[in-house]
Amino acid sequence: MDDVRLLGAADVRALAARLDVAPTKRLGQNFVHDANTVRRIVRLADVQAGERVLEIGPGLGSLTLGLLEAGAVVIAVELDRRLAEALPATVADLAPAAADRLTVVAGDALRVPVPDAPVRLVANLPYNVSVPVLLRLLADVPSLAAAVVMVQAEVGERLAAAPGSKIYGSPSVKAAWYGRCTIAGTVPRGVFWPVPNVDSVLVRFERGPARGDTVLRDRVFRLVDAAFAQRRKTLRQALATAVGGTGAADALLRAAGVDPGERGERLGIEAFLALAEAAAPVLP
Repeated sequence: MDDVRLLGAADVRALAARLDVAPTKRLGQNFVHDANTVRRIVRLADVQAGERVLEIGPGLGSLTLGLLEAGAVVIAVELDRRLAEALPATVADLAPAAADRLTVVAGDALRVPVPDAPVRLVANLPYNVSVPVLLRLLADVPSLAAAVVMVQAEVGERLAAAPGSKIYGSPSVKAAWYGRCTIAGTVPRGVFWPVPNVDSVLVRFERGPARGDTVLRDRVFRLVDAAFAQRRKTLRQALATAVGGTGAADALLRAAGVDPGERGERLGIEAFLALAEAAAPVLP
């Protein structure tokens, strides 16, 4: 590992002042300033020297430096152009021997092409876009085999929720299409600046075997969206609009081996997959 100095609380505030950055809730900017937390995240992600790691929203560079300290080759995608432009200089100052292992991409993680086929995602994702960003990356960057992301507790618990639980929903099913999400730990509020008024957790993701092509995936997701559009409705009612009426929905559900009186929040990804395969004639 190269000699890297991680950011502390004073460093984070000084960098923000120098760059005239006032953290905004709109961009979900809560910067980590605790070296132990950074190293813990990197360790939980099992980052290996030489691996290509994707980081979304590096901000002032706290986690970026931790990834470089572990020997990773980092592709950092940052929406805030000021932060994107400043990050290489921060790394050159605090980790000069690792500077050539950093690539910064200025742009929106929901749209920007991701270069260099990273194998891991390690990121602090803002609340308002965390699920869309994660699902987009899992869909569009098939080289990603694993991830550890820091998200608000509400989001993380929903991603990792099991069928039948109160918080199980469409993000739970859609994430399960790609692999398995589990809660890897909690993160104290005090390691952030500014201190958030919500709790955060670490979500670990491991990609599973491919379940099908994009046509089948899109069909599964359409059924998932219909099933969860109005909670507490039976699947016979919830899927009626999508497949051509309650009679068609009843027949589809029975063909897939699903009770038409069941509710979507009790179905796992395998059941939705069976529904999508049975629905091929009406949902091409």
